[in-house]
This record gives sequence, structure tokens and C-alpha cells, in this order.
Amino acid sequence: MSTASAAKRSLPRIALWTVIVPLLNVIVHTAIFIFLRDSALHPVVYAILAILWGVGGIYTIYWSLNWVIEQYSDVWKRRIQPYLFIGPAIGLLGWLLLIPTIRTIIMSFQDETSSKFVGFANYAAVFTNRLLLTALRNNLLWVVFGATTCIILGLLIAVLADRSSFERVAKAIIFMPMAISFVAAGVIWKFIYYYQPGDEQIGLLNAIVVYFGGEPQAWTSMTQPWNNLFLIAILIWMQTGFAMVILSAALKSVPEDMLEAARMDGAGEFRIFFRIIIPYISTTLLSVTTTVIVFTLKIFDVVIVMTGGQYDTEVVATQFYRQFFMYQNFGYGSTLAIVLLIAVIPVILFNLRQIRKQGEI
Repeated sequence: MSTASAAKRSLPRIALWTVIVPLLNVIVHTAIFIFLRDSALHPVVYAILAILWGVGGIYTIYWSLNWVIEQYSDVWKRRIQPYLFIGPAIGLLGWLLLIPTIRTIIMSFQDETSSKFVGFANYAAVFTNRLLLTALRNNLLWVVFGATTCIILGLLIAVLADRSSFERVAKAIIFMPMAISFVAAGVIWKFIYYYQPGDEQIGLLNAIVVYFGGEPQAWTSMTQPWNNLFLIAILIWMQTGFAMVILSAALKSVPEDMLEAARMDGAGEFRIFFRIIIPYISTTLLSVTTTVIVFTLKIFDVVIVMTGGQYDTEVVATQFYRQFFMYQNFGYGSTLAIVLLIAVIPVILFNLRQIRKQGEI
């Protein structure tokens, strides 16, 4: 009886702390934000204070809210506590992803100034405009040639490196381009593909061609589809290392006794590879494939740096950027963004399904 009465007496106190602690967090952190925003501090001091506030602020928010939850009974604590830790993440994702997506969908059904409803007119225009059809075709080229080559080369290099005495060095060299941003890679390859009239060439590729008596070429402005393939080569150079590292880890998980048993039964290396190794790492292979395909569908940096989308090298992402930010055609640009989202969603869902199956196994 005394325990029940004590619990009843503590309820008003718990309810008070439930209101006061979140309110104090809002007031204190808003005040810090306003102070940092309006202060004229030295940039170094400003950066240090911002880092301390970011790290310490997150810790104090979680600690204070967790302390409030600890005041509840064990039953309510178990019910509420999970939401404390996933709630901010869900809220942030909703704010940064869900709300903009809904807003973009709404804008895709409006005109260029987002002031008039036009129905599916923007979607009809996407699939009838020549430039946009070219962009969709180029995206398909990037997926078919770029993603496929990345996976095949990554798997091939992983297998060969695994059997080499120079495994670490080889993998480090192949993986190294992953440390470079796509913008930086575009600048590097712009010098490799650089073309100028005459025999004096500063572009690496043309210098090699001229040295062996050939004619220099404008590699990124030549006819379709060759200029796109030269751009796709940059993606292959950068993403093969990613595929190699993931697939190499999967290859090392293949039981050695299974391979030895197959060899003792007279199976050749090709049969072992296609009948044992590939089925064993199929889940990882599918996950890597879908990840690279999603990345390839969203390709933007390389094209915008190398050609700016000229010479029929447009992809959906560059057309979206051009329509939305340069031409201020918000309806058209939003439609392109939704088309790209629709293209990516099935691949993401397939990837999530494979990950879930792998977790069940």
C-alpha cells in the first residue's frame, strides 16, 4: 500500500520533469545557437566551440532525456526508452528526406513556377523530349557497361589477388582511386583526355597516340556512344576497388575444405568457380551489384566536370540540375528527380530484401 501511494505521489514529479527537461534543452541549445550565429569570434575559436557544442550537446540531450525516462516504472521505461534512441534519427530522416520527397512529388505535378497544377504533363514531356530521352538512354549505358564492368573486374581482381603473393599491394593500388572524390577524378581524367589541334598534345592519352604515329582525338566530344564510354571508364576506375574489397572478403569466407573436396573429385578451377564459389557468395555479389547500380543511376559529378552534359552525354541527374537550378523550371526538374527516384527504388528494395535474407541465414 505504501509503495502504491509513493508511486502516486511521484507521478506529478515525473510529469513535471518530463516537461521541464525537454524545455530546458530547447532553451539552452537555442541560446547557444543564437550566440554562435551572432558572435564575431575568431574562426578557430568558433570551430572549437561548434565542435564542443555538437558533441557535448548531443550527449547532454540524450543523458538528460534518459534520466527522465529512468524515473518511470520499469514497464513504462521499457516502452519509452527505445523511442528515445530511434526517435531523433527518425525525425531527422523525416525532416531531411521524407518532407523534401513529398514536396518534390507535389512540385512535379505543377508548372515551372509551382503556381499551377498541370497533372501528368511534366511526366509526358520527360518521355517525349529528345534531350531527356538521350539522358535516359545514357543512364542505361552507364548501368549496363559501367556497373557490369565494375562487378566483373572487381570479382576477377579479387580472385586473382587472393592467389597472389602481392595481394596487399595489388588491392591497395586498385582501391586507391576510392579515396579520390568524383570531382577530383573528373579533373584528373580531363587532363588525360585533353585535346588540342596539332601534334603537340599535353593530354596523356593523345600524347601516347601521337607518339605512336596516330591522330589525336577529342575523346569526350566524339560521336555517340564512344564519348559516353570514355566517361564510363572513370566510373570503372573508381568503383572497381569497392567491388573488389567487398567480394574479396566474401571469397575468404568460402570453406577451404569444400574447395579441396571438389578438387579431389576432379573438378577444374572454372567449374569450382562457377559451381561452388559464385553460388556461395551470391548474396554478397547481389548486394554489391545493386549498390553499384544505385550509385551509377545517380551519377552526376563526372559528367558535369568532364563535359557539362554537352555532346549528348547528359544523364538524368545533370538534366535535373540544369532544369531546376539553371532554367528555374521547378516542375520539370522535380519530375526528373522523381523519375530518378522511381528508377532507384526497385534496386534498393531488392538490396534490402537480400540483406534481410542474409540476416536470416
